[in-house]
Amino acid sequence: MQLRSQLPIFFLLVITLISCSEQTSARRTYILSTGTTGGTYYPVGVALSTLVTANQDSPFALTAISSAGSMENIKLLRDNQVQFALILGVFAAWAWDGEGPIRNPQTHMRSISAMWPNVEHFILLSELVTNGTISDLDKLNGERFVVGMRNSGAEYTGAYILNSLQIDYEDKLDLAYMGYGATAGAIQDGNIVGMNIPAGPPVTSITQAFAQLKDRITILNFSEEELAAINQQYPLWDSYELAAGTYPYQDETVTTASSSNVLVARDDVPEEIVYQFTKLLWDNLATLQEIHQATRNMRIEDALKGIAVPLHPGALRYYRELQIEIPEHLLGTEN
Repeated sequence: MQLRSQLPIFFLLVITLISCSEQTSARRTYILSTGTTGGTYYPVGVALSTLVTANQDSPFALTAISSAGSMENIKLLRDNQVQFALILGVFAAWAWDGEGPIRNPQTHMRSISAMWPNVEHFILLSELVTNGTISDLDKLNGERFVVGMRNSGAEYTGAYILNSLQIDYEDKLDLAYMGYGATAGAIQDGNIVGMNIPAGPPVTSITQAFAQLKDRITILNFSEEELAAINQQYPLWDSYELAAGTYPYQDETVTTASSSNVLVARDDVPEEIVYQFTKLLWDNLATLQEIHQATRNMRIEDALKGIAVPLHPGALRYYRELQIEIPEHLLGTEN
């Protein structure tokens, strides 16, 4: 039902984009890297690119592309193959400091805004669920489990969470690596017993899996102790209540975890471009929220929540105009 309500608005935006393509030909086109097509980054990224490019007053055009997610997006930014990207908050922290899976500090990166919460969805066949929390994964023995696509945010954050909980997933699980759509298909076909799909709910691929499997799959909870464990090194995750009915046949509220998704840019993108992008993002939030439900959790009051990377001067200028208090670590040396 949610998908049907989103389609007319989305297609209207696409038609508008096509109709104004001649007017946008003289503007420079920047590239926004998102994620896999079955997740949340891609549809929201397409919506953002459409809003920007269809706006005849915008000084630039924007194209959204699909990618493997945060890790690949950081590499694309580094190589200037893209100028904007959506990445997980912990990846932003890793990239800025050159920690975790990122070997060298990515000092060319700047933040624009925190986006919607990235919600952890660790899903397991119900027949294998005992406690109902993520610790149930520690009881598996050789079953096939998808931790994410290779080099994706799902793979690295999934590994980080499982390691933080001292779950020896590499020995206990027969790991597979797929995108979200393929993963949902694999669990429906009986080829895997569980999957890790972090994204803003509702996630299309998870909805499809529940529609087919009904109560034969379960989203695992995070206990308070488990949440504290994953926050020990990087305190970026909050408890998140996934309301009953978010997915078909999900009859009870799930207490999982979430961290901020972050919109970032290269530091060499002109200040005016980033200022206009930031302004357009927040001025058109209502339209964005009609396109994808995940963005309904976005609020200007939370625009700087969970960000580890200093703001781009264009974004800083916008927030200062709104008299939003800027944390000192987001000012950067140039500000």
